[in-house]
Amino acid sequence: MNMMFLQELFNNITQRDALLRRRNPEALTPDHGHLVSACQALLASDGEASSIALASRALAIYQRLSSAEKANFFARLASDFAADATQIDEAYAAYSEARDNYTLQILFDACEPRRQELFRRLNLARDGTYELVKMREDLLELLREQPELGPIDDDFAHLFSSWFNRGFLMLKRIDWNTPASVLEKIIRYEAVHEIQDWNDLRRRLDARDRRCFAFFHPAIGDEPLIFVEVALHKGLPSRIQPILVGEENGDDPEDDDTAAFFGISNCQTGLRGISFGNFLIKQVVQELSQELPQLKYFVTLSPVPGFAQWLTEQREDEQWPEALRNTLGELETPDWHHDAVREERLKTIIRPLAARYLVEAKNTKGLPLNPVARFHLGNGAELHRINWLGDISSKGVKQAAGLMVNYLYVLDDIERNHENYTAKGTVACSNEVRDLARRARKLAKGETAK
Repeated sequence: MNMMFLQELFNNITQRDALLRRRNPEALTPDHGHLVSACQALLASDGEASSIALASRALAIYQRLSSAEKANFFARLASDFAADATQIDEAYAAYSEARDNYTLQILFDACEPRRQELFRRLNLARDGTYELVKMREDLLELLREQPELGPIDDDFAHLFSSWFNRGFLMLKRIDWNTPASVLEKIIRYEAVHEIQDWNDLRRRLDARDRRCFAFFHPAIGDEPLIFVEVALHKGLPSRIQPILVGEENGDDPEDDDTAAFFGISNCQTGLRGISFGNFLIKQVVQELSQELPQLKYFVTLSPVPGFAQWLTEQREDEQWPEALRNTLGELETPDWHHDAVREERLKTIIRPLAARYLVEAKNTKGLPLNPVARFHLGNGAELHRINWLGDISSKGVKQAAGLMVNYLYVLDDIERNHENYTAKGTVACSNEVRDLARRARKLAKGETAK
């Protein structure tokens, strides 16, 4: 009864606040100054009920801001809601004198930007978590032109990494009986292989040889965070087009020995770069193993975004042999993959170069350049096979010269691979991929790759 009373009280406060906004013409066209004032009031609030109402009001104002006013608000967040330099100096002086845990905690508190406490209080509102995710999505758009807003993104990332910890996520099976509101989101959020229509979705959810799983967070309801599409298959698949149209598999599902993850989509742009933990795929593997004990192999059929761009950059390196750079130039020939002679010539150099790109090309943090590789290697997979012309769609040819990759998940090896990757940056890969990378090093020196 007490919980019901409190819920009704909070709802009444929120509804009354919305009614007051509708009666106030000025509130219909707010600017960032109105929002800053609402945020200041929220930080000054002591009562829980009043804080919920103030948080709801602030988020409602934000939703009605124009793009320009949102940019102004983020600028005010950077300046007016930063940590207080004077408090930091005083806290550091006290810690330098005492060197104890008490003054250390005071120093920690002084160093935290006021923005973080503001975001925590905004999270009190109904749907506050989801609204903050959408707010960060707006911020990410601005960061391209205004990198000085980066510290605000750091604050979001710091909080979201705790709020979206793996322990909070719920794995659910998606099938044709899933509510239509969720199925519509699956169609909209598919980022790897576009779902054409409801018939296409029905095919991808066919229980005979398909599975689909999604991760949800209790604070944002039926909004999926990430979903995984699976094709049950005999043997390791090498091409995506037959899977998408359902032509490649046999007639007897009992012959299927492989679960192929062919689509893994992050649904919330505002959670880009936020780790949901390193064993999401392992949980899907465990679910499939329990339901279908005959499965022996768990692999992905993954795209290689960014590979074509990397090849272009290598072609501009004059230290590479001219013959190699000239051959790579044939990728600019329209429909090159329909010319058998040219296609075979490119195959002999591109597969090795892809192995080198995935195994040896690293970013400034010492991790693979390729984001898909980082995801699967971080989840404990092995880079198992590089498939020539695995995706001959215009997108696949443009972004990766038609290549696709199998990452293999072996339950007994997942944790060891993950530990070696996170501790040493080691890329677990098959002997076949390792040999291809060795050939690539010879090609770069002008030697014949055999």
